[in-house]
Amino acid sequence: MCPNEALFAPGVFPPFGQARRATFVRLVFWSMAVPVSFAEPLWLLLLLALPPLAYAYVRMERGRHVALQMSRQEAMKGVKTWVVYARGSIQYVRWAVLVLLVLAMARPQWLDYQEQETTQARDLFVVLDVSHSMLSKDLVPDRLEVAKALATKWINDRPGDRIGLVLFAGGAFTHCPLTLDHRLLRAFLANAQVGRLPEGTAIGMGLATALHHLARSPSASGKAVVLLTDAENNGGTIGPLQAAEMARALGIRVYTIGLGHDGTVASPTRRRFDGGYDFAQRPMTLDTTLLQHVAASTGGLFLRADDAAALSTVQRELDTLEKAEVRRTVVVRRTELFFWVLAVAFCLLVFELLLRWGPLRVITV
Repeated sequence: MCPNEALFAPGVFPPFGQARRATFVRLVFWSMAVPVSFAEPLWLLLLLALPPLAYAYVRMERGRHVALQMSRQEAMKGVKTWVVYARGSIQYVRWAVLVLLVLAMARPQWLDYQEQETTQARDLFVVLDVSHSMLSKDLVPDRLEVAKALATKWINDRPGDRIGLVLFAGGAFTHCPLTLDHRLLRAFLANAQVGRLPEGTAIGMGLATALHHLARSPSASGKAVVLLTDAENNGGTIGPLQAAEMARALGIRVYTIGLGHDGTVASPTRRRFDGGYDFAQRPMTLDTTLLQHVAASTGGLFLRADDAAALSTVQRELDTLEKAEVRRTVVVRRTELFFWVLAVAFCLLVFELLLRWGPLRVITV
């Protein structure tokens, strides 16, 4: 049997005795205490293929012709040296290399900090208008940026609440579900742009999307919606007043914040091929009556974005909502370990080859 053919020797998996079972159990409990996770854990299923592969290889080796293996000529004289014993164990190294390669593919990560904690939180949704009229220049730099700045400050002031984000124009979609990860939420909010949805302003659709998530939330906490819009409703299969009735039936407050001024303002008229917009002066009116009715019918408040006390007023109102216990997992910083696993596998493979072709080389007769 030539060295390059002897991939694994027979007897790789000896009987699994009581002592080894105890060692295995200790290793399992030790691994549960180590803060390591796998980014691609499905690759670990390949480990299940190693025992059948080893068994098949052992059977195959036993069925082959018998060869007398001598590590050195001294062994033929009946002298047993350390290399004779080491030759029977060198095959374990390649099994270890295979295991390490599978672990590397699963991308092990060291978790610097992870724990389960229980916190008191409310369920809140920000419903943001991203219709074309939100690019109007009556607010600096435009209505959308002012709305995003207001929403960001509002989120920063509520670190303990679960908050989600819904965007709407001619339609609506959930940009971020309810989450305690406010850094992620602020990233989604900063990414909110005009032009991703059909043209139009469907306030009712935006409210209904947020109400759908809040109604399905198992939390018994107080729930509310903060609507930021310029109130030019002109579309959607669900109207704002119908959505307000849905919120009132669910016991969910809606706080409406109006953006913009009445009068002639620079507003987008058409979109250019380069993605920009052409602006022209046109008369616009903030439908305060609609926003006041939506807020009043649900027990909320209507405020204008240019009101300096608007944000603090909404915060005080939301503080009156009941909190409920919410469990969350806190994870701080992940460090990739696959490179080190691959490095160990490479070193073991080089070590095994040096021994196989060096002091543990065989003479086949």
